[in-house]
Amino acid sequence: MQGVRAICGGLLAAFVAANPALAGRFTPPETCTGYVTVQMKGCMLSNHYRCSGDAPGDQWRVEFGQTEDGEDAAMFQARIDADAQWVESQNLRRGTVEYLLPDAADPASLSRLLSEGYDSFDFQVQAADGLRETIRGFDRLTGERVRIDGVALLGTQFEARATDESGATLWHTRGAEFLHPDWRIFLSGRGEWLDVETGEFLPFDATPLSFSFPGEVGFFSTTPLFECDTVMSQAPATAPFVLPVSASQGSDLPVQEMQDDL
Repeated sequence: MQGVRAICGGLLAAFVAANPALAGRFTPPETCTGYVTVQMKGCMLSNHYRCSGDAPGDQWRVEFGQTEDGEDAAMFQARIDADAQWVESQNLRRGTVEYLLPDAADPASLSRLLSEGYDSFDFQVQAADGLRETIRGFDRLTGERVRIDGVALLGTQFEARATDESGATLWHTRGAEFLHPDWRIFLSGRGEWLDVETGEFLPFDATPLSFSFPGEVGFFSTTPLFECDTVMSQAPATAPFVLPVSASQGSDLPVQEMQDDL
């Protein structure tokens, strides 16, 4: 799962930081090729690319948002494998890196989700400082088919919870996402995440609104277009930045209809 599941690792953060002249356009490492930019609600965009030196089926994304000062900034990057398992992720906002540990109790499997309509998962990730998180949850196909900005997507329902080694909840999120079966990625939608400090679930909406492809205006931009200037400055530091990952005017199905099924 992406959405509670973009060489690259820490090299990407260093690359962006060391090249301020490239502000406004993202350039992946030279062995990598981009294929789509997704603009989302909530002042976020994601650039997706694949690298020739990675394992077959692996791919990356890097997400951009706005800082409290209104500056465009890389916020999150992650690598997934051919079955959409988290392999490596870096929260650039917090400066943390996590890696998937082998021998998962129940590995996430996009193939199983597509063939059976449901996939549970139970796996661990480890941070660079050695701390481990256990992430359990599920993805379910809802049967809905939507079209946003001309791109056909499948609707999904998800829930995921992360706990530390003592069993304490680190984060918990649930809602509705989108899936592109050919690209083999999840795209964020609407849902809610647990504020662990207050115990309240708070809503989020990162629904994709537009897609740009190589050669099109907006491809590999670093500037989010929708709902900016008021969103990032209000985001609590406890919120998971990429949430396991509208009804735009080009969508066939209002996202609220999907949300009502949860």
